[in-house]
Amino acid sequence: MKRREIFRRLLKYLKPQGVYLLLSALFALVVAAGQLLVPYFAGRAVDCILSEGNIEWANLRRNLAIIAVCTVTAGAAQWLLSLSNNRVAYRVLSDLRKDAFRKLEKLPLKYMDNRPYGDTISVIVTDAESVADGLLLGFTQIFTGTLTICGVLGVMLAIRWEIALVVFCITPLSFFVARFVASRTYKTYRKQAEARADETAFADEMIGNLKIVKAFCREEENERVFEEKNEALKKASLRALFFSSTTNPTTRFVNALVYAAVALAGGLLVIGTGGAFSVGGMTTFLQYANQYTKPFNEISEVIAEFQNALACAGRVLSLIGEEEEISDEGNLSLGRAEGSVELRDVSFSYDPARPLIEDLDLNVRAGMRVAIVGPTGCGKTTLIGLLMRFYDVDEGAIYVDGRDIRTVTRASLRENFGMVLQETWLKRATVRENLCMGRPDCTEEEMIAAAKAAKAHAFILRLSEGYDTVIGGDSALSEGQRQLLCIARAMLCRPPMLILDEATSNIDTRTERIVQEAFSALMKGRTCFIVAHRLSTIVNADLILVMKDGKVIERGTHRELLAHGGFYRELYETQFARPAALS
Repeated sequence: MKRREIFRRLLKYLKPQGVYLLLSALFALVVAAGQLLVPYFAGRAVDCILSEGNIEWANLRRNLAIIAVCTVTAGAAQWLLSLSNNRVAYRVLSDLRKDAFRKLEKLPLKYMDNRPYGDTISVIVTDAESVADGLLLGFTQIFTGTLTICGVLGVMLAIRWEIALVVFCITPLSFFVARFVASRTYKTYRKQAEARADETAFADEMIGNLKIVKAFCREEENERVFEEKNEALKKASLRALFFSSTTNPTTRFVNALVYAAVALAGGLLVIGTGGAFSVGGMTTFLQYANQYTKPFNEISEVIAEFQNALACAGRVLSLIGEEEEISDEGNLSLGRAEGSVELRDVSFSYDPARPLIEDLDLNVRAGMRVAIVGPTGCGKTTLIGLLMRFYDVDEGAIYVDGRDIRTVTRASLRENFGMVLQETWLKRATVRENLCMGRPDCTEEEMIAAAKAAKAHAFILRLSEGYDTVIGGDSALSEGQRQLLCIARAMLCRPPMLILDEATSNIDTRTERIVQEAFSALMKGRTCFIVAHRLSTIVNADLILVMKDGKVIERGTHRELLAHGGFYRELYETQFARPAALS
């Protein structure tokens, strides 16, 4: 994304802050006016000293009092300017983060499939913060700096146009320096932001999977990789710092040229005009020279920081500008489904060059228990994702109660599914909040009944605060206990359709048998899709689909498939010494 486009899109976030931007401009005007008046009255104060022992005390006190008032007023306005700019910058930051997070919830899952989580976190947290810092510094310095530069030039032109002309001739050099620095720093800061995001993503991945890292003794290897990424970030940061650090010395050199030119021109005028241009006037011009050059120095530094802000803003706005899921606005609600599901000629692949599911047909009556088995990578979990409309089919259609799921809202479709996955997820909250996530309006009795049915009530009571114990993240719960809570959460919702994707894989055999009994009661009258590797858990399924390479190669009941002697029988016999279940 080009800088012009980034800046244009940032302006949309600044537009709602128009009142505070106007206040900032007003306070900046007061600050600039106060700073402009001080040198003028300082020069007049100097001229009150006529000679040794000959001082116009009344005029001197009057000028000093005016200087004091201007200084205090400018200081107060500067404080108010900072408050106003803070409000603008952090409201923009808040809006950027809200839009970025809202966009994440509307993006298709394939967006996150191809990106490290840490990179996305870096965009929302670190990059957005850099945008706010750049805006805050920019508004504070640019408003006052621009007004000061224009004001000083105007005053100098009014007092002595000859000296102002000298200053004006040197000014283009300052703009050249600023342009040179800006063009270099944007690219380097963008590379720095990318390197920082890469390091953040790696650190997030490794810390989140620290047990796996230690289990496979990958500490030294990860340390080496981290050092490489850290070295890349260091080089990018040093390069960005180098170009941004050239701002100060180059602008100070230009400042020195302006000051020397003003001193030389002013001195010649004092000598050549025979008193028409006084020492006080010379003092005023020298102070104006400082005031004129100082904003260039500050603005140049701001430009370097602003390039970093633009580079980071580009990453944030790129996320906000990502293409959303196909909108279901205008679609009707599915309501509470009866549970019949039909797949007609369904084809889907994550990569068009690598077909996965092709020409899949399936007709599931309401209340049926459908088990899906097959080797890893055959498309079992992908099929579940299509049913939930996490992904849209490439060809064909999926129908629930005879309605194409693309014609109903995603929310109403997903409300009809209860889902328990192999990978457990609990938010950092109390046990009660986690269980009631799908039904926040449930009663205490309903929640406890679901926990008892899932065999989770007993261990919940043993927690320090019972149902009010805060869990999630790195809580002390075992994987099996976390799985039981997820099962209880699904049971509490009691949806018309269930999806169990290796739902008991982290539970011991004894508990699994107990939970299977609870599931059996829960599944009565409900359409169920069960993904399983343990074939013992699906022997009572009404229909078993055997998938391989994205296609259903066998279908039937457990007994029928064993009698058929095909691929299912091979899978079964790898888990059991002989097909005893035939009896």
